[in-house]
Amino acid sequence: MNHSLRFRPDGTFTIVQFTDLHWKNGDEKDRRTGKLMESVLAQEQPDLIVLTGDVIDGAHCTDARSSYRQAVAAAERSGIPWAAVFGNHDDEGDASREQLMGVQLEHAGTIAEAGPASLAGIGNFVVRVESVHDGARALYFLDSGTYTQLPEVPGYDWLRPSQIEWYREQARLLQESNGGKPVPSLVFQHIPLPEYRDVWNTQPCDGRRYEKVQAPLLNTGMLAAMVETGGVQGVFCGHDHINDYTGNLYGIQLCYGRATGYNTYGRWRFPRGARIIRLREGKPGFETWIRLAGGKKIESPRRHSPHRFSQA
Repeated sequence: MNHSLRFRPDGTFTIVQFTDLHWKNGDEKDRRTGKLMESVLAQEQPDLIVLTGDVIDGAHCTDARSSYRQAVAAAERSGIPWAAVFGNHDDEGDASREQLMGVQLEHAGTIAEAGPASLAGIGNFVVRVESVHDGARALYFLDSGTYTQLPEVPGYDWLRPSQIEWYREQARLLQESNGGKPVPSLVFQHIPLPEYRDVWNTQPCDGRRYEKVQAPLLNTGMLAAMVETGGVQGVFCGHDHINDYTGNLYGIQLCYGRATGYNTYGRWRFPRGARIIRLREGKPGFETWIRLAGGKKIESPRRHSPHRFSQA
């Protein structure tokens, strides 16, 4: 935990979540993505930028390292602290996760860490958001992997036991430093937890679900760990480009970002954008809204009421 952030004097701390840029080689669609990022940052003036994976579309990059540098340029130029976690497409080209983490660490402003070598994945780390008048908050960043390596289990990867145990240990250490009380926390990763299906099927949700939840088929218990340790108030993912809903399950708000990149699939009348998260000193939880290309702000999205026949 080498980096720390601070609430503003007005008691707020604002995060912009960009997701699924799918940057390729700097073509016209990539330039549109960059302009959208700059526009959102100018409007929101956040304290932290988080890119939740698939920063680049590695398989379609002529030079993955160069593409990654282009993709994070808007964050670096802003002068705002930033970090990126990996998605399933970032390392499909000529650069590994380790190499792309090296590229990220070359850039000014990043708060990212490669994380312990003993853990599955690259870029598992936690930072604190310090407060003068209130207890600290914590932000966890996790590598949710790529694709299953088990032929009998199709689909996407899952968080591994080493990552979950590491999370439990970090939560314990933070709680010890907080007088025995769990530290309010947020979690950022690329692939949604399996419970993103459950929350849509069983709880009222705010926002849209235009595609099935592409979560792993195996559930290794990350949400259970969060519920048991206490403290985690929200989880933020990307991956499914035309979903942007949020819903509360067992006291934790499960949130999709809003897909940002133009060089990948989308949906008509579902503009690209970003999710905004605001913490306030002395106030539990967080506020969140979506800022779209063109500047529109979505604060009151459509409410979804589940029914017994929902299929995620």
